Amino acid sequence: MPIEITFLGSGDAFSSGGKMHTCILVKSIKRNFLIDCGASAMIGIKRFEVDPNDIDLILISHLHGDHFGGVPFFILDAQLVSKRTTPLTIAGPIGTKDRILEAMEVLFRGSSKTKRKFNIKIVELSVESPNVFTDVSVTPYPVIHPSGDPSLALRVEHLGRTIAYTGDTEWTDELIPACQNAHLLISECYTYNKKIKFHLDYETLTSHLSELNPKRLILTHMGEEILNRSDLAYEYAEDGLMIKI
Repeated sequence: MPIEITFLGSGDAFSSGGKMHTCILVKSIKRNFLIDCGASAMIGIKRFEVDPNDIDLILISHLHGDHFGGVPFFILDAQLVSKRTTPLTIAGPIGTKDRILEAMEVLFRGSSKTKRKFNIKIVELSVESPNVFTDVSVTPYPVIHPSGDPSLALRVEHLGRTIAYTGDTEWTDELIPACQNAHLLISECYTYNKKIKFHLDYETLTSHLSELNPKRLILTHMGEEILNRSDLAYEYAEDGLMIKI
């Protein structure tokens, strides 16, 4: 059976083009999980009629608000609105547990200590080795994007499919093992040819595609400059885009 990938949010930190923050839903016959959960994630979840109780795993690439800032809202909704009773696992780089608890306390004082009817397990991923969550295997690779804690590209394997996700980063050779020969590569593409430190641009990314060799490429996390171009040779994400691999 194919796997469905839906971009519940596909924007950058500044919501360029009116897009919501990064939040990618992976849905299969076995389970549903998120890759990143940006600050606007609950808007995307509700707008595209996703039941948050069906999501049992959230994978975080790095600890910037447009990639993990939706987690406190997800947990609060689970407790007060969706009435969750099933366990939730959140997995991200070293520092994830502390940053989530800190964010919860900043946004909703006391919420990190509230008693819930479901268990939350926060896992800090081992780098360059598989981290297995039943039938989802995640291999993280370090990338170049300062966020207060390590930032990661994620190679996700599920039901015989491989989804590679660059997270946010400038070019690094770590992207080769992270992304090589993936069924789907989801890549940040912040600008067209302007070199911005810690971010990928279209010209740099496409110059390395022969090394990455994905079966399918979708660009995301695009800034205003590249969104205004009409000459891109590859697909790019829009909020609500659903594809199958």
